Amino acid sequence: MKRVLLSVITFTFISLAVFADSKQEAMTFFNNYVNAANNYSDAISSMYAPNAKIIRQVVKPDGTTANAYTDTATYVKQMKIAQAGAKLRKYKNEYRNIAITPVNGGFKISAERQPTGETYWLKTYQIVKKQPNGKWLITEEMMQTKQQIFLRYVDKN
Repeated sequence: MKRVLLSVITFTFISLAVFADSKQEAMTFFNNYVNAANNYSDAISSMYAPNAKIIRQVVKPDGTTANAYTDTATYVKQMKIAQAGAKLRKYKNEYRNIAITPVNGGFKISAERQPTGETYWLKTYQIVKKQPNGKWLITEEMMQTKQQIFLRYVDKN
């Protein structure tokens, strides 16, 4: 009985240590993402899974929202085009209220972000998962925006 109890306790501590390490790795990945994005690094495009679910949630002037979905390849292409203008404007995002919770073999990192020069905060989240090769990737991302131009990508069905 003592061996079983000792085994359970040992397994629990090892599991908690692995979970804590993974959680810290996921948080480090998120911080690296923020740093890469705010420094207009090309590395940002390699932080997304090839089949990531990308959601831009447009906050309309009346406060309602609409979701625009895109695939990783299209998003990366648009991001590279937008980076040049962002760099000229010194556009960055500040994040607050960052929370990390385990989900389906990865972590959901939720936060509020504030674009440069704005007084409002927008919701965002990423689901990040460690790949078999040890690399962390964004498998899902939702980012609110007040840019109404994204409404053209909202499915009207």
